[in-house]
Amino acid sequence: MIEEEAEPEPRVSTKIIGITGGIGSGKSTVSKYIEEAGFPVYYSDIRAKTIVNDNTQLQQQIKELLGENAYDSSGLYDRKYVSKMIFEDEEILLKLNSLIHPAVKIDFENWVTQQSSVFVFKETALLFELKLNESCYKSILVTADDNCRLKRVMDRDDKTYREVEAVMNKQMPEKDKIKFADFVIFNNDGLEELKENTLQVINDLKESLK
Repeated sequence: MIEEEAEPEPRVSTKIIGITGGIGSGKSTVSKYIEEAGFPVYYSDIRAKTIVNDNTQLQQQIKELLGENAYDSSGLYDRKYVSKMIFEDEEILLKLNSLIHPAVKIDFENWVTQQSSVFVFKETALLFELKLNESCYKSILVTADDNCRLKRVMDRDDKTYREVEAVMNKQMPEKDKIKFADFVIFNNDGLEELKENTLQVINDLKESLK
């Protein structure tokens, strides 16, 4: 009697979880906790910093938009120069985003194919602004009171109150982000509670698949 080979179990499709939060919210800390729990995290902002230097086609497009000074004498992306230009001109910011984000999207998609986890996490500051949450299984918002966020960034980046406030005022209000998020992690009460809340969200995500 010939035994029939058992059919392989179907592979569970990868679920993309978006992580976002305003400046000083602690989204990077939450992302580190998720990595410690064994899940891969794609850091969009960090990858973008690499891509603008490595992608020659993108480099040329950025120079055409912002001028040769967008890259320094060593050929590296001049973040200080670019930040000044986009902070003063909303239209230039939108045009720059329209160049960088498609390149990051392709990089992320290639990264996902290399992962074996059921859940992969994508950390990005503009999850809701760019409607990237629409392609995610679930979204996580890390948030905190404005005063808390202000103090963190002032201490971390050695910036003035007005400088941090100006950045915060250009970001989507937290109350609007909360409306879009599937999970909200409040980061007002210290790292121990933040980690506990993060692990609870991970457990909730696992339960959602049952």
